[in-house]
Amino acid sequence: MKYYEVEMTITPCTQDAQDILSAMAAEAGFETFEETPTGLLGYVQQSLFLQEALDAVIANFPFEGTHIIYKVREAEDRDWNEQWEQEGFEPIEVSNRRSRFVPLGQRSKKEDGRCVVIHDGRHLGNLPFDHLLFTIEIDAHLAFGTGTHETTRMLCSTLLDMDLQGKRVLDCGCGTGILGICALKLGAESCVGYDIDEWSADNTRHNAVINHVDERLTSLCGDSSVLSGFAAEFDIVLANINRNILLADMPHFVRVMKPGATLILSGFYEADCALLESKAQQLGLKLISTRTDGDWASMVFAL
Repeated sequence: MKYYEVEMTITPCTQDAQDILSAMAAEAGFETFEETPTGLLGYVQQSLFLQEALDAVIANFPFEGTHIIYKVREAEDRDWNEQWEQEGFEPIEVSNRRSRFVPLGQRSKKEDGRCVVIHDGRHLGNLPFDHLLFTIEIDAHLAFGTGTHETTRMLCSTLLDMDLQGKRVLDCGCGTGILGICALKLGAESCVGYDIDEWSADNTRHNAVINHVDERLTSLCGDSSVLSGFAAEFDIVLANINRNILLADMPHFVRVMKPGATLILSGFYEADCALLESKAQQLGLKLISTRTDGDWASMVFAL
């Protein structure tokens, strides 16, 4: 999958201007941003880049006196998790009460709620948690989903509050497979995951093996078109994807959901919630809950 790297220069460059531009530029298909001293670097799949939409965002930018220019270039084809693969990460505690990094030697034995720990297999150490349900080992190669991101943690935390016994789960944009693996370890009967990146689909299968859930997890390579081979058979649908893809793919999600099934979404900003809720209502979904972590949000809907 090829990406564009778009260098956006903001004059004057302020934190508020960076935050607003990153939120608004999602309409042009951007998946992620890096802050720079002069503005932002945005990354967007070449096939999803809407340059006219970006031009419209800049033309209608709400900060008077702010000037924005940009340059588009092909992004380096590199391993986006290279640093993670070389250095790993500290274990991460996720509970149904909170989600946070847990530095070694600073874990509390007295926490309310149920807890899982996500680790890289190298920095596990001792786990003195009375309430620990299980651990998830993630060996990430060119895939998103180590648990370090707010959206991943929110979705894992949401799953911890649910009764997943015997449920069939769909993981859309599965990345490392972390969400499907979490669901299976919580008692789900089976999980189907798919990702547009072949390396992500392969990494999901690899992580399913090292977490001993591979017999119950199927990993497919493709976009939402892979769902054409499924009927309304899923009890839980998970999607941690950017806002634009969620809006486009939500009808495909609903088509494969059983009556009464649950749709759990993240990968977007709190400012995007109203738009996603409106789309969900058009499809017959009812909002059950919303959760935020910083500027990021997750939403739970029922069919």
